[in-house]
Amino acid sequence: MTDEELAKDLGPLAALTIGIGTMIGAGIFVLPGAAVQLAGPLAAAAFVLGGAIALLTAASASELGTAMPKSGGAYYYINHALGPLFGSVAGWGNWMGLAFASAFYMTGFGQYVATFLTVPSLSIAGVTISGVKLVALAGGLLFVFINYVGAKETGKLQNGIVLILLAILAVFTLFGLLNADIAKLRPFVPPDKGVSPLLPVTGLIFVSYLGFVQITSVAEEIKDPGKNLPRAVLGSVLIVTAVYALVLVTVLAAVDNSVVAGNETAVVDVARILIGPLGAAAMLFGGLLATASSANASILASSRINFAMGRDRIVSEELNEIHPRFGTPYRSIAITGGFILLFILLADVGTLANAGSVLHLIIYGLLNVSLVVMRVADPDDYQPDYRVPLYPFTPILGAITSFALIAFFADTIVLLAVGFVVFAMLWYAVYARGQATKQGILGKYVLQRSEDLPPAAVSATTSVQPDGGYRVMVPLANPASERDLVTLGGSVAKANNGTLVGVHIVQVPDQTALDSARREYDFAEADELLEQARLDADELDIDIETHTILSHRSFEEVFDAAEMYNADLVVMGWGPDSHGAPGRAESAIEEMTNTLPYDVLVMKDRGFDPSSVLVPTAGGPDSDLSASIATVLKEFYGAEVTLLHVADDQREGEAFLSEWAEERGLGDATLEVETGDVERAIESHARDKSLLVIGATERGLLSRLVRGTLVLDVVDDVDCSVLLAERSRKRSIRQRLFG
Repeated sequence: MTDEELAKDLGPLAALTIGIGTMIGAGIFVLPGAAVQLAGPLAAAAFVLGGAIALLTAASASELGTAMPKSGGAYYYINHALGPLFGSVAGWGNWMGLAFASAFYMTGFGQYVATFLTVPSLSIAGVTISGVKLVALAGGLLFVFINYVGAKETGKLQNGIVLILLAILAVFTLFGLLNADIAKLRPFVPPDKGVSPLLPVTGLIFVSYLGFVQITSVAEEIKDPGKNLPRAVLGSVLIVTAVYALVLVTVLAAVDNSVVAGNETAVVDVARILIGPLGAAAMLFGGLLATASSANASILASSRINFAMGRDRIVSEELNEIHPRFGTPYRSIAITGGFILLFILLADVGTLANAGSVLHLIIYGLLNVSLVVMRVADPDDYQPDYRVPLYPFTPILGAITSFALIAFFADTIVLLAVGFVVFAMLWYAVYARGQATKQGILGKYVLQRSEDLPPAAVSATTSVQPDGGYRVMVPLANPASERDLVTLGGSVAKANNGTLVGVHIVQVPDQTALDSARREYDFAEADELLEQARLDADELDIDIETHTILSHRSFEEVFDAAEMYNADLVVMGWGPDSHGAPGRAESAIEEMTNTLPYDVLVMKDRGFDPSSVLVPTAGGPDSDLSASIATVLKEFYGAEVTLLHVADDQREGEAFLSEWAEERGLGDATLEVETGDVERAIESHARDKSLLVIGATERGLLSRLVRGTLVLDVVDDVDCSVLLAERSRKRSIRQRLFG
């Protein structure tokens, strides 16, 4: 499925106002009363400290955003850098955090409406819904609809709301400065509490700084993101922090602290004292605008995160669908709107605000860690237009402060956040791991250096890798056949939008402990072999990861490695002692005890030349795999494919082969039908062919050991290279023994 693209509708002002509009509401119109009650004038310092902490993460978000201007913002960066396990945590946390925040803002909107308009409550089936919640529900529906019809309309609305809001605050601040008395700010630090309230209050008001990363959530829709993204992200934090500090200091210097402390509509009451009824009405109107703009911007960003999760298959990829008229991810927006309305109904305003904050702090911490991972791994495609100053101090401090603030929330809120993290990890393990295809940079970095890192780290990384993508494993041992195996396996991987996994197994004597061998062995030869595989894969434009495995076994270890690395197909060479049972891709013990959970190609390499391919078939799953491989060779190398069927009746054979070829997309192949001896027919038609692709025998273990196999005879008798194809399938013990 091709990824859908979003239109670049948002200019620099719209991007900036998304951040400002999301942050400005709760910070000025709801939280000053609670903050001042706890810390007095020191609350102003808490707002500045919150802005400083936010600025650390804003710098990391700016660098990551200019390198990867993709829809989903922080979720996308964490998923890309740390892998889909943390991507699931980031996606669910960011998505639900924004939904909680949106519900909080809309509930605040309802409270402001209720100050001048009486809205009756409504009882449904014995459940009473307050007037405040009814207004919040109506507002939520309105802004979900606005986002449904397009980002351009959202950006224009956001511009107007924020500019009016800043104008109102500017006038309010001017009147405050004209009436300011510095003496009212003393003592700045509460004498009975000291500075101890500073960090708890910073945690309390951090909901005021949720907006800046949301700009990166719509990065895919921002014009010229290399320049406009960091300006919008950093600029929104600096502007909002300055506004918070200036307005709060002005308020506390203009009136007695008792007017502000514990007052949920403090700015409205202060405006009434300083300006009169007109000022109070203006600030009330500003409160409505602030909560509305915060909700609008949060809905916009949260729907894009949901969209990005669907694109990465963390949730159903059906959420990717773009509206044919509006160009928006309408399903994502609709589902997000449903969560917002549910949260409005179920939770009080304090729970909504705190839940949104603590979930975002988790995301901000992981985002800073992601930047460090990207810098250390330094992938080729990581080319940011903006780089964080004072690296690595800035992202490390950003991660520490973000995680540390979580400790200052109520235990119930922390438990709620932990519950979401556990849910997201379980979601990944049960659902998303089997769907996700994208491997994180951290996982690639660890697995490509598996020989240099502790086995526990490699094992832990492997255990959480996604297995939803198509993966082709190639065991590499012989430099002479390495390129042919990489070319063949890589072609199949590329045809399936998958990944090639190159594995080199170093056999260690039973008398030598593996840990000792890891420290003392010289891996220069293995490193050279895998490095050449990486170079060949790069030349062929194929994604590859490579691993060196130390084992007391050699051939048997291939099958454990295939399961460890979630292989869908194993492509291996055919040597004189390759198999415990002739003509099979399994040892005798493997044959007796296990199913084959992946497809297998075994190549007798006499020079890989896919120009002219012969595929004998009598039907069956192994021949289906042969046909799939022939289709890949035709697509990538222009192979001329000949299909051969040996039948007792010529006419029935022609009908069978024609239908079989059409069903497998090989209707334009050359069709040959023979009667007589199967092996002689294959040998005859293979004389002028460069490659023979043949399904493994259906005979069971005992019959093959006693009578030999058709495949083994053909391999010895033809001159071209041979591919033996065996499809994964479950068989009973009786079938495995007797065929």
